[in-house]
Amino acid sequence: MHQDRKQLEEMIRVACLWEATAHKPGNVHPAAGFVDLVYDDFVQAAHVVEPVLARSAELKVGPTVLAAIRATREALGRNVNLGIVLLIAPLAAVPPERLLTDGIGDILEGVDNEDAALVYEAIRLAAPGGMGTVEDQDVAEAPTESLLAVMKRAAEWDQIAAEYANGFGVVLDYATLHFADAPSSQEQWNASIVHLQLKLMARFGDSLIARKCGAAIAGEARQRAQRALESFEESADLASTEVAELDVWLRGDGHRRNPGTTADLIAAILFAAFRDGLADFENARQALSDARDSAAGQDILINEGRR
Repeated sequence: MHQDRKQLEEMIRVACLWEATAHKPGNVHPAAGFVDLVYDDFVQAAHVVEPVLARSAELKVGPTVLAAIRATREALGRNVNLGIVLLIAPLAAVPPERLLTDGIGDILEGVDNEDAALVYEAIRLAAPGGMGTVEDQDVAEAPTESLLAVMKRAAEWDQIAAEYANGFGVVLDYATLHFADAPSSQEQWNASIVHLQLKLMARFGDSLIARKCGAAIAGEARQRAQRALESFEESADLASTEVAELDVWLRGDGHRRNPGTTADLIAAILFAAFRDGLADFENARQALSDARDSAAGQDILINEGRR
């Protein structure tokens, strides 16, 4: 802990880049993209938002989220990282002398109606796919409650809102527990992040899939992830039939089954683990550099759809 702003920026960048670099089923990575979204978009987005998110303690959560989404929109012209920004902004606002588990509650209790209004503006600007409408506190209208209150309203159907509502319980639990195996090489980091994705999807499903495709498809995604998880934990083989089949299935239907919320959670979990010393940041940074060097010049599979 006791990071300066430069260190915080680096941790944010490495977390975002490892999330995008790992070859997770159904997501964009160096060897697979969507017709309107590719790996380099996530690389650029990470560099754009890292200095903004690192100022969250100074700016407050709402202004940070809006500034980060404006910067992304100006650089890329579309939504790339709304979920990541929503998750990392409050985590990065915790004072550096406090562990996230000790400090996140005060940050969440301190957000107010102004934060909610600015976050709503950021969501409208990002225009994420699959957004519906609700009768009260809809993002198309001005909120009349605090950011925490409106997130609690949405927690039942949105995993990012649920993190606000439960004190970032999932993010902090997995940051604490998942990296106990201490990955070191680029291959181990890649496998560890894929393993994390499968664990999250098997346990919680993915609310972006549910929002776009409905409960039945979301349930099938969760079941397929469970089968892939069991296969991976038995063989540690990223090329197992079940993992490969999950990847193909998630990339079907114009990528409407893309597990984008799980990807956002992974970025936040990585940041939390780096920030509180629960994973070896220097090792992760070097392994990321190795992984990106290895990926340079790879052929990219492009399918229709968007995150």
